[in-house]
Amino acid sequence: MNTKTIVSVLLITLGIVVLAYSGLTFTTPGKPIDFLGMHFETTTSHFISPAIGALALVGGIVLLLVKPKSV
Repeated sequence: MNTKTIVSVLLITLGIVVLAYSGLTFTTPGKPIDFLGMHFETTTSHFISPAIGALALVGGIVLLLVKPKSV
């Protein structure tokens, strides 16, 4: 498999997963806060929209079907 095929399969898979779950939400660690001797851990929430999943799916299919130009 060449790189183009691997990238297109990954995009198609990511697009299907995002569309199947109607978007994905995940959290990442944020900045720790020290306030009056107390320590607070924060998190940041991120959302991947179904529209992004649809774009990834279409982009992967197009990338898979397009033939490279012969020079």
